[in-house]
Amino acid sequence: MTAAAMQARPVPSARPTADQVREILIVDDHPLMCDALALTLKISFGLKNVRTARSLGAAVEQIRVQGAPDAVILDLNLPDARGAEGIVTLRRQLPGVPITMISADLEGAMISTAMAAGAQGYISKSLSREALVDSLRRMWEGEHVTPEGYQPDQDSADDDAKAELARRFSSLTPQQMKILRLICKGKANKEISYELSIAEATVKTHITAIMSKINARRRTQAVLLANSIRLFEAG
Repeated sequence: MTAAAMQARPVPSARPTADQVREILIVDDHPLMCDALALTLKISFGLKNVRTARSLGAAVEQIRVQGAPDAVILDLNLPDARGAEGIVTLRRQLPGVPITMISADLEGAMISTAMAAGAQGYISKSLSREALVDSLRRMWEGEHVTPEGYQPDQDSADDDAKAELARRFSSLTPQQMKILRLICKGKANKEISYELSIAEATVKTHITAIMSKINARRRTQAVLLANSIRLFEAG
């Protein structure tokens, strides 16, 4: 274990209030967006440490090495993750940390999916600075915040089902998530083996584990379950 990993802060056991948020991680592949957000947060909340990552993989590794931030702002579409995959992955790694999804995509179905998957809130990239700061403060105080005009589904059972599915998918290892993504692209075991540089027998072992974790009997069912919460694709 590296010295940095040994010194990494553990995931906080209790969610901090807005005034206690001191370290934020922004996950966004647009440099200007990252810089603008970081500057806004430093000025508005008096923060000294705003971390950034340009991909989901980079965020996961940074959290492993540097420890958990107090809050996360996560772009919906990243170079290595689209749709709900980002929130599902980080929710597993940061169970007690508020994660805000930020996007220009304000489609109701995507917002519902993100919230069911564990987002504390979902905000538009076009918000004014004042509205952004207000939304983040409310989320860090425990409120669930969604765009103005968004109408959540009235079927709570459907939301519960999505949340349970997201929980199952969050149990997948990073390698299993990669394999599931390729399955959803229609790749055969041999193609997955070649693309990930692992033995075909290893692919089969992972697929067996994936099916067990998400409670699917066939590959087609696994694809349907992933698509139902828009795990890999935003639209």
